Amino acid sequence: MLATKPDSAGHLLWLVRTGHGRTCGQLEHATGLSRSTVVQRLNVLLAAGLVRVNGVTGSTGGRPAQRWEFNPQHGVLLAAALGADRARAAVLDVGGRVLAGETAPAGIATRPERAARWVGLCFEQLLSATGWKPEQVRGVGIGTPSLTDGQAIADVLQSIWDCPVRLDSVADLMALGEHAANHPECRVLVLVDVGAAIAAGMVVGGAIHRGDGAVAGDLGHVRLPALADARCDCGSYGCLAAGASARAIARRLTVLGVPTRPGPGLTGRLRQGHPDALRLVRTAGGLVGEVLSPALSLVVPGVLVVTGDLAERPFLAGLREALHERMSPRAARSLRLTTGRLGSNAYASGVHQLLVDQVYAPAAVDTRLAAGLS
Repeated sequence: MLATKPDSAGHLLWLVRTGHGRTCGQLEHATGLSRSTVVQRLNVLLAAGLVRVNGVTGSTGGRPAQRWEFNPQHGVLLAAALGADRARAAVLDVGGRVLAGETAPAGIATRPERAARWVGLCFEQLLSATGWKPEQVRGVGIGTPSLTDGQAIADVLQSIWDCPVRLDSVADLMALGEHAANHPECRVLVLVDVGAAIAAGMVVGGAIHRGDGAVAGDLGHVRLPALADARCDCGSYGCLAAGASARAIARRLTVLGVPTRPGPGLTGRLRQGHPDALRLVRTAGGLVGEVLSPALSLVVPGVLVVTGDLAERPFLAGLREALHERMSPRAARSLRLTTGRLGSNAYASGVHQLLVDQVYAPAAVDTRLAAGLS
């Protein structure tokens, strides 16, 4: 969102940050301002530590122009993802580079108060390890499976940190991160995270599509007749997660005499080519495809990204086969199926995208500068 004043310092920062103007000449052309006014605005941003000079442009016969860029050292962001199987936290600079991270085992996110304590302590330790101070934190982003429980965690963190605190689902943050880093040209992207739980996120026009309510993307508890006898961890029968999650497959392998734990244990079985693991995971891909195909036929994304413990070839094969069986041939052909490239840092990339767009929006920057804040 642009500032109300298209000639403000905040607007110039937006132009520099998004690549719409990197030299004085480009900024003059984009804003219609005089060179002296552009230089004055840039000096204000420079004094606040918001921009810096990064070399010069190639000479075309005259004096080379200085190249301006958003200063990634202006501050840091704090990010956390509280998943069904593990919890992660990270500190990253405002340029998007992850400086340090921490991971906790499953169970930390089962109770909001426990999760809030872990996140708060982890953020303090990560800041100390990276040498940044609490007052240099520009924003906090939290991803949780349940936005209802997540709100309690966000409220605790908002009482601690004097900066914006954003809450979203983990899958939405991962979808936004993968889109920004690897598929920015894609208008509609859907991400499916298949691990201990099964969840989806969608990005439309570069922004998260959250639906109406706090349960969008909760694929794991969609009921399937084929799983009517399978009991889910939620206590119900027939949920997709009861037959297609990493946790369910690990349990099934253990019953078959192949002791397996979700996570690296299951991934190892797949990569070793264990026949039961390959069969069960391919079937899981088909089940997820059965649930996804109506939604994908409706929104017709350009890219479908699969992440999580089951993002392996057998799962993709089963998923692709199910989608091609149930979607129209034209829609299926237009869909590009791929695995996530950011791995465990996808959520942090999504937090960065959300927070930087908010914290460094032109109006927000102009307000800070007017208040004498750097």
